[in-house]
Amino acid sequence: MRRFSRCVATLAVVLAVLLGRDARANPASDVLRARAADELYNLDEARALATWREATRTDPQDAAAWRGLAGALIVQLAMLRGTMTVDSYLGRVTTRDVSLPPPPQAVADEFQRAINRAIGLARQRVAAAPRESHAHYQLGAAVGLRASYIATIDGGVVSAFRAAREAYSEHERVLELDPSRGDAGLIVGTYRYLVSALNMPLRWAAYVAGFGGGRDRGIALVERAAAYPGDNQGDARLALLLLYNRDGRYDDALAQLRILRQQYPRNRLFWLEAGSTLLRAKRPAEAERILNEGLTILTSDTRPRMSGEDTLWYYRRGEARAALGRAAEARADLTQSIAHGGRKWVQGRAHLELGRLALAESDMASAREHLRTASQLGDSDSDGASAARARELLKQVTPDR
Repeated sequence: MRRFSRCVATLAVVLAVLLGRDARANPASDVLRARAADELYNLDEARALATWREATRTDPQDAAAWRGLAGALIVQLAMLRGTMTVDSYLGRVTTRDVSLPPPPQAVADEFQRAINRAIGLARQRVAAAPRESHAHYQLGAAVGLRASYIATIDGGVVSAFRAAREAYSEHERVLELDPSRGDAGLIVGTYRYLVSALNMPLRWAAYVAGFGGGRDRGIALVERAAAYPGDNQGDARLALLLLYNRDGRYDDALAQLRILRQQYPRNRLFWLEAGSTLLRAKRPAEAERILNEGLTILTSDTRPRMSGEDTLWYYRRGEARAALGRAAEARADLTQSIAHGGRKWVQGRAHLELGRLALAESDMASAREHLRTASQLGDSDSDGASAARARELLKQVTPDR
């Protein structure tokens, strides 16, 4: 599905350097950075942004603080666009630019100031200490985050490639200088995995450009980062959540989610991710149970929602209930999902499920209406797979007499 497509420049940096934590950075802002990262992981977005800004004021020479602020701004934009879930990154890896709406100018400007400061400080440190692994780590993380912004926020996948290549090279250099730094394996491992998912011509182009490949090697490096007692363990767990889902290793993904829910109990999206993963694993009863828990949390949570979040919650529970054969409850959830608006691809999939329910009940008129709508919405939001499935099911609908 092209809706989910991003090039190799994108996904690793979203997962690997988003929060900007680093235990070895200037200690003056250590406490603030740790607090800000915890707040961001717990979806306390406004509080986290304020704490990151305080960290940059406390120590303006701390590249990790500036990078953390830049990462938090990307999270803010992802919440506004509704792209904070694994669903947004499960498609094919491509190298085409993506047409995206422009971000709010004030947020874009603050991001550029923060990331430019982070990169500038990191380059100064590398120049002063070219064999210091920590200096290369900071530089790779910062330029990688810039690549992530260009690709995921601006949609400039091709123009992000150069920064992505530098990020990969810098973190490979970290591993050369200090093989014990498992945290540096996160970005290297994720890129290796993504290169392995490219078609052969693009894979060779990536090799020539300096990227390594190897799916198993990539996952092993990310798993090592998740086991390493560094400050990016949470980032590594998120990366594994995505990679395991892509590979159909659902039990492994659920194991990471159990840890994340324990560590960050205010992040309701981890309940949503668990329900979605269980549905991919064809375990609808378990999915409904955890989605019920999550919806209870959602109902009492007064903090801002991710754009289209309610739509996604009710679609997922409706999907689970449809799989369990509880048509009336499923129809209620799916109808509520559509009523909330949100992303067209989610609404399209809700209509697809309603079309299936109508077909099962031989309600051909309703089935036809829902399936046609599902096809249109899927095509309009680049969800070609569900649109194609809707058109296939339409062939089973008896014409009106």
